[in-house]
Amino acid sequence: MRKYSFIALLLLVCAAVASAQQKKTIRISTKNTDLVMQVAPNGRLYQVYMGKPLANAADYDQLDWHVYAASDGSVSQRGHEVCPASGNEEFFEPALAFTHADGNMTTYLYYKGHEQRPVEGGTETIVSLADDKYPVSVRLHYVAYHDHNVIKAWSEISHQEKKPVTLWRFASMMLYLKPDTYHLTSYHSDWAREGQPFCEILRPGKKVIDTKLGSRAAELTEPFFQLGIGTEPQETLGRVMLGTIGWTGNFSFTFEIDNVGVLRIIPAINSYASDYRLKAGEVFATPEFVFTLSDNGIGEASRQLHDWARRYQLNMGMGDRLTLLNNWENTGFDFDQQSLAELMKDAKDLGVDMFLLDDGWFANKYPRKDDHAGLGDWEPTRTKLPEGIPGMVRDAQKAGVKFGIWVEPEMVNPKSELFEKHPEWVIMLPNRDRYYYRNQLVLDLSNPKVQDYVFGVIDRIMTENPAVAYFKWDCNSPITNIYSPYLKDNQGRLYIDHVRGVYNVFSRVKAKYPNLPMMLCSGGGARMDYEALKYFTEFWCSDNTDPYERLYMQWSISKFFPVKSMGSHVTNWNKRASVKFRTDVCSSCKLGFDIDLKSLSGDEYKFLKQAVANYHRLKPVILDGDQYRLVSPYTTDHCAINYVSKDKQHAVVFAYDLHPRYREPLSAVKLQGLDPAKNYTVTEINLETGKVSEAPCNGRQYSGDYLMNVGIDILSANEGVSHVFELK
Repeated sequence: MRKYSFIALLLLVCAAVASAQQKKTIRISTKNTDLVMQVAPNGRLYQVYMGKPLANAADYDQLDWHVYAASDGSVSQRGHEVCPASGNEEFFEPALAFTHADGNMTTYLYYKGHEQRPVEGGTETIVSLADDKYPVSVRLHYVAYHDHNVIKAWSEISHQEKKPVTLWRFASMMLYLKPDTYHLTSYHSDWAREGQPFCEILRPGKKVIDTKLGSRAAELTEPFFQLGIGTEPQETLGRVMLGTIGWTGNFSFTFEIDNVGVLRIIPAINSYASDYRLKAGEVFATPEFVFTLSDNGIGEASRQLHDWARRYQLNMGMGDRLTLLNNWENTGFDFDQQSLAELMKDAKDLGVDMFLLDDGWFANKYPRKDDHAGLGDWEPTRTKLPEGIPGMVRDAQKAGVKFGIWVEPEMVNPKSELFEKHPEWVIMLPNRDRYYYRNQLVLDLSNPKVQDYVFGVIDRIMTENPAVAYFKWDCNSPITNIYSPYLKDNQGRLYIDHVRGVYNVFSRVKAKYPNLPMMLCSGGGARMDYEALKYFTEFWCSDNTDPYERLYMQWSISKFFPVKSMGSHVTNWNKRASVKFRTDVCSSCKLGFDIDLKSLSGDEYKFLKQAVANYHRLKPVILDGDQYRLVSPYTTDHCAINYVSKDKQHAVVFAYDLHPRYREPLSAVKLQGLDPAKNYTVTEINLETGKVSEAPCNGRQYSGDYLMNVGIDILSANEGVSHVFELK
């Protein structure tokens, strides 16, 4: 019996080789990555390769889907199916799972065709699959950005059954990596502890990273990962994948090593409490999963994502960014129109572009004096701001700065007029005591009327005050008391339809106000994803603005997002750190201030004004240049980063001494990204008032080759010291 099984297997393999020329192969290609799929004789689609593009086109004909011998000796036509569904012979986690209208939970998806078409920056491949027994269709979308080596993928699911189909797994894609060693770094957080890396070696079985918080979804787990393939990658060495999902809600990453040692990567909406009843003709689109591969370490992979994001994903990614002065750490809720007008003058004198009014400006029946009342009532508090927002805009214009404002329109305090008028607009249980997170509840954005209301908050402010230049959009509560009065007996759609409602509002705001910058905030950094960033120009990494902590956070988060999208403000957190150190940390990202300027000494204030002027001059290099992370705070007591303009004519280096050990040996820092044939003059800037540079490299000229292979001495054994060098 085993002899005949072996012969059958041999014949099957030989037949596959003989028909190589007739194989239907689909290539999704960038300059450095090929994702190759093949239609097998059984009519289903399998991944047959992912790696560097092959030098010889004929070699693609040698690729073949896998055939396994089962344990009983029979031949099993199983491979790495591109979109495995529930109930078939796939023994591992499926990408999609359906319960059909007749209760059957089995789905087989067969190849029906594909098309490729040019899109901005790359090529989109759309693969059509369908079941042969049920009218269920799946369209797999892949956009390959050739020059940036980035691939974006998502799925669209639809059906024409007589009754709704229930979806209970809905992945964006399925990826396979050949047997190897895998070093996974995931990123976990809490309030003021964002971007904490955790590295582990993956073992057989499943590793799942997910969140179930609904709206403030990334509070505990961030939607991105780093995967070292073969070895744990370094900044300039090792094969690495960086991956991130664009979903401002419950997400999951599943990493499963199967019985033959192949790693399966499944990015998806988390199906927790989300059995989704899909109506006939309705299209269920999964989130976009974005990934890049590099054989030259994390830094190269990061720069690929940064360039792609600025050009194709981040709202106004190729535009400028506004520096600002925020009032929150200065005044909290205690301010009035006159005190704000004085701060606007301070903003102008400091040299920043904009004054940002934070929380506490709204509500009258229940004035916003603290975080217990007022959310939902977006009318200026008359006792604080008798001339309302128009008065604020006028005062800002008189001071010579732009005016921005804080909102949290997705939320409501029970102590508000909105809650009194429309309790049915709120996510809350009808038959249990309510649980309040930060004294507030979440509006039900699955409800179109609520979407209209939330959009109207922004639209009314902009219609009445078209000179408002910026919104800080906050979201301070996860979804609790999970029940939608709008969805009634269809609660399995709540988590997903709520996020889609949020996107509907975002897209309407962008459509009507396409040049309006907005910051994505969520009690700190609980929202940072590439779908939301289609509508926002930046996000707030963390409420923790201690400069030491920020260096760690910014190091981790900058792997996935360009610093142009990362707001970083100088504040009074950790006053033991000098104003210079705090400013130099924030100047390596998108700079802002949230500090009482009158508490500074004359010398500190002069320093800040000069640092702001330097930042404005260097923004094109820092925000649009290539970032190179040089010295990691995670492995040393120091940190260093440099940025290089695209033409390699201009560079900026930031160096920080955190908590050096006594008589710690120090090495020269080797820069990266320069032109080895060019000569660069090194000048230390952001010097404290009255001080001169003591750096040995200051004022000297070096070749790019020397700077990258020998390096310069820019670190010290002194705690809390920072240096900024400009290279021309």
